[in-house]
This record gives sequence, C-alpha cells and structure tokens, in this order.
Amino acid sequence: MVVVNQRFVLRFPDNLAPDAGAPLLCAGITVYSPMKYYGMTEPGKHLGVAGLGGLGHVAVKMGKAFGLKVTVISGSPNKESEAIDRLGADAFLLSSDPAKIKASLGTMDFIIDTVAAVHPLTPLLALLKLNGKLITVGLPDKPLELPVFPLVLGRKMVGGSDIGGIKETQEMLDFCAKHDITADIELIKMEEINTAFERLAKSDVRYRFVIDVGSSLSQ
Repeated sequence: MVVVNQRFVLRFPDNLAPDAGAPLLCAGITVYSPMKYYGMTEPGKHLGVAGLGGLGHVAVKMGKAFGLKVTVISGSPNKESEAIDRLGADAFLLSSDPAKIKASLGTMDFIIDTVAAVHPLTPLLALLKLNGKLITVGLPDKPLELPVFPLVLGRKMVGGSDIGGIKETQEMLDFCAKHDITADIELIKMEEINTAFERLAKSDVRYRFVIDVGSSLSQ
C-alpha cells in the first residue's frame, strides 16, 4: 500500500485505457494547459500545429475536440495522410512548399509550436492573423531567433508553456475521457527498452512508447 496526500492524487477516468491514457499526464497536459490559458479553445477559430510527434498529435486531437479548424504544419510530406486521415486534421501545410505557405499567410488565429529542434519562427509568425498567438511547447537545445517586426506590425504574441498543476491535469483527463482522446502508443516490455531508446534517437516511434511493467514482471 502507498499512502499519499490527496492533494496530489489524480482520478483516472474509467473509460480511458491505462496504457494509451498514461502519456496524457505528460503530453496531454503540456498542450492542454497553454490552449486553455491562451484562449485557444474558441470553436471555429483556426489552429496551426507545428510538428506532428508526441505533443503534436495530441494537440490535433484536442484542437478538434474544442471545435477548432486544425492545420498541421510539418516539413515531412509523408505525414500528410497521417495528419488528415488518422488524426482528423482539416488541412496539412508542408513548410517547404513556398506556394502553399504563401497561400496560407495570415490565415491562423493560433499556432502551437511543438518542434523540439532549432527552427525559424518568422515563417510561423507570418501564418498568423492580426492579434495571432504563437505558443511554443517544444524545447530546442539552442536559442531561437525572435524577429520583432512581425510582432509589432501584426500585434502578435509569442508565449510558452511547460505543464499544468493537479487541478488542471484532472480537468484535462476528464476532457479527454469525454471526447475519447488518448495518445497513440507502442506498448513494449521492459527488455525492449534499449531498442526503444535507439528508435527514439531516430524519431522512429508513433508516438509514445509505454512500458508494460505488469506483463514484464509476470514472465
């Protein structure tokens, strides 16, 4: 038995699968918290999701649950079918396609930037409407360059977020249970951890590894 202070306990909804629901305690609250705080929940508004990985795929699902128009922004053309057909995004914007980028300038109300690698912010800022918000939750290992002119001329905002508290995390879990949102996972056993780390280094996971401790220990 483990005894803990009730202030630090979460109630996991019965209809959330424990394995696919577990990553919501990290990736889920990481995108839910800024969406709520920065007002990125108004139905009919246009949300851009930069990067389609562990955070991005959950952001797509939450954006649709909030009633937003969701466009995935990615440099990987092979993720278009994944974004639209599997995750339910409304559109896919290839960041290396100048024509499509030009056609999308000034069309988005919000962008949640989940990219963890160093990348330019200017193209993302250009996609925002007047008063648009670019919120970053990815953590590149080097500083990003932030141009001032696009912010001033478009009265745009750049913000960030990390995670949420217990109350908000419970709210997020209940929201996901209501809208049938879970993370896309690969369930592995403990002896597969080293292989999983090797695959992580190659970005070869869709989209979270979850360790099945119970089955691993029972063998």
